[in-house]
Parts: sequence; structure tokens; C-alpha cells
Amino acid sequence: MAKSPGENGPCSPAAGGSLSGTRESLSPGPDAVASDELSSLGSDSEANGFAERRIDKFGFIVGSQGAEGALEEVPLEVLRQRESKWLDMLNNWDKWMAKKHKKELDMSPGDAKWLDVIERDLHRQFPFHEMFVSRGGHGQQDLFRVLKAYTLYRPEEGYCQAQAPIAAVLLMHMPAEQAFWCLVQICEKYLPGYYSEKLEAIQLDGEILFSLLQKVSPVAHKHLSRQKIDPLLYMTEWFMCAFARTLPWSSVLRVWDMFFCEGVKIIFRVGLVLLKQALGSPEKLKACQGQYETIERLRSLSPKIMQEAFLVQEVVELPVTERQIEREHLIQLRRWQETRGELQCRPPPRLHGAKAILEAEPGPRPTLQPSPSIRLPPDALVPGSKGKPKPSKQIQKEQKEQQNQETAIRQLDKTPVPTQAKVAAAAGDACPPQDVPLKDPVHPAPAPRDPAPLDSAHHRSQESLTSQESEDTYL
Repeated sequence: MAKSPGENGPCSPAAGGSLSGTRESLSPGPDAVASDELSSLGSDSEANGFAERRIDKFGFIVGSQGAEGALEEVPLEVLRQRESKWLDMLNNWDKWMAKKHKKELDMSPGDAKWLDVIERDLHRQFPFHEMFVSRGGHGQQDLFRVLKAYTLYRPEEGYCQAQAPIAAVLLMHMPAEQAFWCLVQICEKYLPGYYSEKLEAIQLDGEILFSLLQKVSPVAHKHLSRQKIDPLLYMTEWFMCAFARTLPWSSVLRVWDMFFCEGVKIIFRVGLVLLKQALGSPEKLKACQGQYETIERLRSLSPKIMQEAFLVQEVVELPVTERQIEREHLIQLRRWQETRGELQCRPPPRLHGAKAILEAEPGPRPTLQPSPSIRLPPDALVPGSKGKPKPSKQIQKEQKEQQNQETAIRQLDKTPVPTQAKVAAAAGDACPPQDVPLKDPVHPAPAPRDPAPLDSAHHRSQESLTSQESEDTYL
């Protein structure tokens, strides 16, 4: 149960505007009422003296370490396409997040051993972003809530420091509740076992990455083998933080988009591209004669190879598939069992992307259908079809003609048939005309079942008259 502001422990939502599940050290005390009022008026950066500094489009303070320099211009059409895709995802969020937020996770006090570690890590997460620049501000409070809720949701795993930047990136783009469940999906479906106590899953993936590197860049693989550099020395932060601490922010967002869509193979591809571009030729290895120089080269990568357009193109073109990763996973798992024994942590099998996750979710779920952004009228020509589209007036005209034809046929069937004498008298001739069918009034012929073959002069004239009347009507 939440305690009052004067006691130790979590503060209630009504106490000074602080959020539930946030420790007292994160919320402003009695001496900071003025600063709390300032923070409520604008962003956290304004309350800390950054009001006159410019913020880039990603929320970072211009000129800080996290901010980028000159950004390449993205075509407006591409921006609109990305915006439409994200709006569709957000409008149908239940398809992507098949969970509902549990309020008890937010209201519970949490384990003290994890809360202390989480609190010490809060100020290290993107300190130059306007959302997290204020110590104890709204961004850090939400980050604390999300990480604390995960320790309650998965007490056997607890908290791992690499989860903090993952949760911080999510909070930049969605509310705390959705960020929490998205973090759960990442930890359980995309990267299972990455944040367990022994970090066995990340060690296995390090061996998988090193084995795939031999096929992608033999030069880089040979150099790292000769220098006896363990993959954990350079890939741990890459993989566990999903490159959120490594790449420029525009590249981070593109990599995360592909990662959510296609799964962990994108993380492997990005790592392989960086290794290939940094150590993939003899000329690049001239400055990397020892372990220290090689590791420094991988820690301070060239901005050119991390640039958004170049990196994304290389990642898309790299021929590394899910099947290759799973096959290599079985090989490395067998070697692990032969040398180290069984795994202490048995994570569930990871799922490669959003489609695989949706298919694996239990219960009935509607199939995702493409939602066209441009809807054509019923009479419009569908792309790829033959023929010209008929205007709506022409369709209505044909429908009216068909109705008039049916009416004329019914009237023709009901019209009394003249006798032979009357026909002859009307024609002024003693002989009946040969082209006029005569009917016996006593034994009339049965009406035809199918009125379509009727081809009498009366029928033709009635049809032409009707067509002419309909044309006059629409003209």
C-alpha cells in the first residue's frame, strides 16, 4: 500500500503529483515545490536551465554527445509512408500487444535489492535527452516504474543493466504501460535469455556471430582469431542494448524498425556489417596490430559505416537468414554441452519477428490483412485488370435498360392477340401477311419460358425506344 509523502517508501499518485511506484528519492521533496511547478510547465530540460537550448527532432539537446550533426534529408514521401505505417500499428495496437497492463505491478513496492540498482542507473540513460535530463523528472520516474515492474513480473530474472537503455528508448515513443509490455516481448520473444543471471544466451550468440563472420568476412575472422579476442568483448553491448548505445540515433530507429519486424537476424546482420567494414580488409588492419588497437577500433567505429543510408543498405543485402542462425545455434549449443555441460537457464525458443510472434500467440486472432491507403470507388479500374472503367452513369443506364426490357416482355405477353380477319382488315388485304404469326384464340400457344430469344418487331421497337428514352434522360 502506498505511503504518505512524509514516510519512506512509494508515494501515492495524489502526493505532490508524483507517480505511483516511484521512490521518494526520485520525487521532489518539500523544499523543491518551485522546481516541481517548473517541471510541470514544460519539459524536464526547461526545469534544469536548458530552456534556451535547441532540441533536435529526436529530443536530444543540440551539441550534446547524443545529438547528431548534419542529418541527411529524407524524402517527404518516405516520411509519410513511415508515418502511415506507425499510425496503423498504433490504431491496431492489440494486434501487436496482446496484453493488458496489470495495475498491481505499478502499485507494488518491489524488491529493495533491485530498486537500489535501478535507481543508480537512471541518470546514465541518455542524459542529454530532454526526457531524461532532469534527475527525478517524469522520464526517470517512468523509467523507474517500467524497470521495477519487470522485476515484479519476472522475479526469477530480476533486473539487468542492459534493460535500462532498451526501456528508455521505448519510453521515448510510447507511454509507460505500453513500454513495459513491449519490454516484456523483447525479453521473452525477441531476445530470450539475454538478461538472465549467467548471460548464457548472449554467450551462445557471441559464438554464433563469430562463426557467421567466417563466411561473411574471412579477413576479419582471421584477425580476431589471431588476436584471441573473445566476441563478448565487443558484441555484448551491441546485442544486449540492440545498438541503442552504439549507432547514431537515426540509424538506431531504422535498425529497431527492422528488428521488430524481422527479429534477431537484424541484430546479427548489423554486427556482421560493422565487423566487416571495420576489419574486413588488410588496409584497415594496418592500424590494428594488437588487441588494444583492435578493440578500440570496434569501440570507436567510423561514422561513415554507421550512417543510416549506408548501414541499412548493407544490412538488407547481407545474405544471413533465420535458418542459418538456427542451424548455427544448434551447433554451438552442442559444443557448449560437450565442454561446459547443460545450460543452467533454459529460455523459450526465440521468435523471428512480429509475424512469428502473432502466429505463436494462443487463442483466436484475426489474420492481418493489408489495409490500402487509397480506396478506389466500385466502378474504378483495378490496377492490372484489362478494359476501361465504365462511368457510373453508363452502369445506371444499362441497369435501367434491362429493367425496361423485362417490363416490355411482360407487357407483350399480356397483350391480346388479334384474329386473322382483324389483321387482314387492318392491313387492307384479304390475305394475311406471312411474317405475322397467327394464334388460335381457342387453343392459344403457351408462352415461351425464356423471354430472351424473343425477336419480334414489337420487341425490337420497344427496346430501341427505351434505350433512346434513357439516353435522353441522362443527357
